Amino acid sequence: MRTILLLLSLAAVGHSQSAVSAPLRPDSAKTPGATMAVTVQDICTPGYTKKVRSVPIAVRREVFDSYGITTHAPGEYEIDHLIPLEDGGSNSIRNLWPESFLTSPWNAHVKDKLENKLHREVCDGILDIVIAQRDIAADWIAAYQKYFGRALPPPPRPR
Repeated sequence: MRTILLLLSLAAVGHSQSAVSAPLRPDSAKTPGATMAVTVQDICTPGYTKKVRSVPIAVRREVFDSYGITTHAPGEYEIDHLIPLEDGGSNSIRNLWPESFLTSPWNAHVKDKLENKLHREVCDGILDIVIAQRDIAADWIAAYQKYFGRALPPPPRPR
């Protein structure tokens, strides 16, 4: 019984270490961000991202490899567009990075909220698309803090 508990504890520690070591920000040398030649009208058309989303499995593997992530649990990461498709980002490997769902407080769920806010503001004419792209590519966490006016995201709601 002790052996089983020890193995479970080691597995839990190994899993949490993988989440802790996950990059919170993409490496700017590997993922500087890249955009497509689109207009605000293009990205604000419902269904736009479904038409342009295309990242082959081989490219996804290449992204994980470039960040040194050799193993991961299902649902631990997403291959994320640094500049989101909904804000004119491209499917280029220069715009992709492995973003963790498990890190706290900064993770894929939080970045998704920023992406949605930037998209709304661009489509509402409040924010210039080039500024939205520049801010999120430069430092998505700083962009979150700027656009939401808070140092940290609110804690997740209990399920």
